[in-house]
Amino acid sequence: MRKLVLKMSVSVDGFVGGADGEIDWIFKSMDDGVTDWLLETLWQAGVHLMGSRTYCDMAAYWPASSSPLAASMNAIPKVVYSRKRLDKLPDSHSTTRAFADAVLAEPIELAPAKVRTPGEASWAAATIVHGDLLDAVTALKRDAGDYILAHGGARFGGALARSGLVDEYRLLVHPVALGRGLPLFAGITRPVDLRLVSATAFPSGALAQIYHPA
Repeated sequence: MRKLVLKMSVSVDGFVGGADGEIDWIFKSMDDGVTDWLLETLWQAGVHLMGSRTYCDMAAYWPASSSPLAASMNAIPKVVYSRKRLDKLPDSHSTTRAFADAVLAEPIELAPAKVRTPGEASWAAATIVHGDLLDAVTALKRDAGDYILAHGGARFGGALARSGLVDEYRLLVHPVALGRGLPLFAGITRPVDLRLVSATAFPSGALAQIYHPA
């Protein structure tokens, strides 16, 4: 059974988004070391897993991005989870504040409307899974291949944390305290004991921490 890895950017006080879902604070501490760490995490994955809101943001952003991370985000297969049955993939134009913040930090150049790039085609080929989260993700874990890399979304990341399905947390802690916002572990009903596997500090002040359930 392959493992589920949850990768999230987090403030030092435990928030994955600001009170309005803003993520502009993430980009202030990105440096070459952080990018290399992210690339290693991305290229080792067998599939990207995300909720429908995160899918909309990423499907709109990554095909047009010139970031070093774009190739891995576009090339690796995608799975979109929804509690409700979806007849088709969510509209990638239904983006959130997170998309706007990403574009401000790293502008993108959109292709003409009638031209589908290879990146856009890869996102359009994403698989939809629905129903009970525990059942859907357990079925994915039974498939052969490299690990499942889950992307949040505070709501989706929090649901995975509460499910007990996460085999590894890869948390990129940014040197900022938000004071309020969207917490990753909101709603857990009991403490989640974790074992620190590694910690890597970067010149920007960001810290990559990898945890396994204790």
